Amino acid sequence: MSAENKAQVRRLLEEGFSQGHTEVVDEVLNPNFVCYDPNSESGEIRGSETIKGEIEYFRNAVPDLTYTVEEQIAEGDKVVTRYMVSGTHQGEFFGVAPTGERITMSGITIDRFDEDGKMVEEWPEYDLLGVMGQLGAVPAPG
Repeated sequence: MSAENKAQVRRLLEEGFSQGHTEVVDEVLNPNFVCYDPNSESGEIRGSETIKGEIEYFRNAVPDLTYTVEEQIAEGDKVVTRYMVSGTHQGEFFGVAPTGERITMSGITIDRFDEDGKMVEEWPEYDLLGVMGQLGAVPAPG
């Protein structure tokens, strides 16, 4: 299942987030999916409809959003994915008005899959602070 699970993560990032194909969410996620996102107000994002909304939100803010999978490691029911995100800030993003700036962001996710090969849990870490710096929303370090 390791290769299949890695392919599912790649589909969500590349087809879902990069290409805006929200229908892939239903094919990849377990209906009870939960993402323990450190940047979410509640600390978690639940359900496929919410994830579809996240895809739409990010693609409205960054229409040319591109996820590039750089490395994946799978063991048992978990997949770790290291990726880069890039795109042009053209819509409101976490309260920041469009700047036209090109952004890049690194991230890592740990995803857990159920016995049917559906993603059931995710623990992401990504450099949102770095993006905010690129957009001028926070002062540059130093």
